[in-house]
Amino acid sequence: MAHSTIPGQIENPTLNDYLEVLTRAVFQAGLSWASIAQRWDGFRTAFEEFDVHKVAAYGEADVDRLLHASGILHSARKIRATIHNAQTLLDLEGSHGGLENYLRSFPNYPALSADIRRRFKFMGEMNVWYFLFRVRQPVPKFEKWVTTIPGDHPRMKEMVERARVAGTSSER
Repeated sequence: MAHSTIPGQIENPTLNDYLEVLTRAVFQAGLSWASIAQRWDGFRTAFEEFDVHKVAAYGEADVDRLLHASGILHSARKIRATIHNAQTLLDLEGSHGGLENYLRSFPNYPALSADIRRRFKFMGEMNVWYFLFRVRQPVPKFEKWVTTIPGDHPRMKEMVERARVAGTSSER
């Protein structure tokens, strides 16, 4: 069961992949990973396969539609955060000539993390590390980093262990 709730890393992510990972982080916050994993196909359908251009153009009618969509969690704040995050991805893509260029434009993880938390909605330190790890960007070693985050995080640890076994961990 646990492996079905733990998402893997994405090789060569597209802008839509970035939006999907950000959205999963946003909706997973405060909930069990299993509850989101069970609904994830519904999220993909409701958010049009995370087409960043479509989601960035959503208006209030789309927020209302999503608040009534079956198979997803109904949080107006998280839905609006997803729309904002899609718009931010497009802005960064345009201003940096690609999102990868934006992600690599910082001298270190703390600087990048601070900028992501400032620009994107619902992105605390846990979500930033999760996002960057899933899209194979350099992140601090899990065991050291996790001591800075209150609580126990068994699903994060399991995600890291799976990536290590697969040889895809982006930890430094």
